[in-house]
Amino acid sequence: MTLEPLIHASHAIQVHTVAALSKLGLGLVQFAAPKGTLPHRVVGWAWVMLMVTVCVTAFFIHELRTFGAWSPIHLLAIFTLIMLPFAVLHARKHRIASHKRAMTPLFLGALVIAGVFTFWPGRIMHKVVFGS
Repeated sequence: MTLEPLIHASHAIQVHTVAALSKLGLGLVQFAAPKGTLPHRVVGWAWVMLMVTVCVTAFFIHELRTFGAWSPIHLLAIFTLIMLPFAVLHARKHRIASHKRAMTPLFLGALVIAGVFTFWPGRIMHKVVFGS
């Protein structure tokens, strides 16, 4: 494992990576912690802001090109940016079951689907974890 590929990556990739790893950690805390509390709301807002950061920075990353400069991961970013406000609105309206049904797939999609693309051979995170 080496951080060298990440250190030499673009600023967008560095910000994207830090936000994604932070989002992953906070998301795990959210699943384990008591729901409906002030800490849950504060951590939740931080998680949402990190998710927005991850999605926005994704539009400046074009390493995996499937459709011109774009890839399926960009579609996931668009979907996430559309769904996040609905998930937050559900919580604010105290529709907890709907909030959970919206947030859980967003977390898992960001973790599993995006994770598969992140560790694709030849990509920076693949080089960080597995070497060149």
